[in-house]
Amino acid sequence: MDERTRAYLRGRFRDYYRKTELSLPPAAERREWGYIPWTGGSGTTMIRHQSLYDLGNVSEFLARQRPRHVYFSAGRYRDPGAGTMGEKGWEGSDLVFDLDADHLPAVTPGEDAYGEMLAACKEALWRLLAFLRSDFGFPGEEMRIVFSGGRGYHVHVREESVRGLDREARREIVDYVRGIGVEFDSLVDTAPSGTATRRVLRTDGGWGQRVHRRLLAFLDDLAAMDDAEALSRLREFERIGEKRSMAVLRVARENREEIERGTVELGGPAIRTLAEAITERTVAEKSAAIDEPVTTDIHRLIRLPRSLHGGSALAVTPIDYDDLDGFDPLVDAVPDVFADEEVRVRTGGGPDVTLAGETFTLPEGVTTLPEYAALFLMARGRGEKAE
Repeated sequence: MDERTRAYLRGRFRDYYRKTELSLPPAAERREWGYIPWTGGSGTTMIRHQSLYDLGNVSEFLARQRPRHVYFSAGRYRDPGAGTMGEKGWEGSDLVFDLDADHLPAVTPGEDAYGEMLAACKEALWRLLAFLRSDFGFPGEEMRIVFSGGRGYHVHVREESVRGLDREARREIVDYVRGIGVEFDSLVDTAPSGTATRRVLRTDGGWGQRVHRRLLAFLDDLAAMDDAEALSRLREFERIGEKRSMAVLRVARENREEIERGTVELGGPAIRTLAEAITERTVAEKSAAIDEPVTTDIHRLIRLPRSLHGGSALAVTPIDYDDLDGFDPLVDAVPDVFADEEVRVRTGGGPDVTLAGETFTLPEGVTTLPEYAALFLMARGRGEKAE
């Protein structure tokens, strides 16, 4: 990035902060603050160990410093401005989750378009929220959903009960949400059946309920097929050949009520084998690929909502849960401050850019674009400010 481009970005970031009302996190005075300034060269410099006392009024500080990125800590401290973590006096941390499109198994960075990556990340966000709301019971008012301004989403859980969790406890939550170690046998209990016992899939919540619902849905799909199609579909699973396929169909038709109760020891190993395969598919499709270090790090710094992301010039945007379905980051995170002017920018061509409902084809050389699109290209290193 050349100096002209960097100076232009700093100036427009200053104008944004002068016109934008920021909302601080709870207990802002007990949190550490940090920021990354606009510096020359390819490296970055993180300035941290700042307290609210050091910064003063945050809006005025941001308008004065015009940082590239700005953060606050998930942790709360007795002395947040102390120079080492040991001196700060940790008092607890929010539980923070980070979803980054680059880390999703369904995304291929460098090949998938930016909008496609963000759409995939939103699907992963829905899966994460399902865990937090149904499995952990976190109330909506204690969760804050935020578009990161870059490649994904953050979720802040601020319920008092989670603040004292140490790294290991947070890692257990991460493993659960990501489906680490979730296998069929871990979802099965034994229940009395006359003088014997039977194996029963847990159906009252958690991963067991997810697997059970998918198993029943799959059996419903089979019921709508003729025998030849159903048997062919079953043989797509490993370890389910012709004999077991016929046993699954027979049990599904004759013992549906038992399967609804979670019984899996039916038809010899047939239903259990199918349930094991369904478990693997359920974990692959329903887990949320969160970034583990963000959640387990009790001293993590996270982006300040309504600040600007220095790698996109998009706003770090808080989202109400009820508004999430209609939220489009490439429209709703485009700052209004940058909507009225046009800017000459030099680009090297490359993929089209879609922002604020418009798609821009980029020629090699100098072109004129709405300022929000020009700033996006400059921040991402795809354009430079033209004279």
